[in-house]
Amino acid sequence: MSARLSGLTIGALTLTPAFDPDTAEYTANTTNATNTITATPEDEKAAVTILNGETPVNNGAAAAWAEGANTVTITVKNGTAQKVYTVTVTKST
Repeated sequence: MSARLSGLTIGALTLTPAFDPDTAEYTANTTNATNTITATPEDEKAAVTILNGETPVNNGAAAAWAEGANTVTITVKNGTAQKVYTVTVTKST
C-alpha cells in the first residue's frame, strides 16, 4: 500500500525542490490571491487531506493566501500507511 503522492501542483507555482514522492518539504512563492492545489496519490485508494493552515481545502480546489508564509499540509493515508507533505507558500505583493 502506497501512501505517497505521484504528483503535487499548486497552480503554476514552482516547488523548491522539484517534486519528488520521497521529499516531504517544499517551498513556493506567489503574488496570487489564490492557487489551485492538486495532489495525486500513487494508489487511487489512498485518501488525501489538504489543509491551508487550519483551513481544509478540497483536492483540486483553490486555496486563498494570506500575506507572508502560508503552511499547506497534505496528508496521504492508505490503510495503516501515512505520509505528510508540507509546502510553505510565501505570498508577497
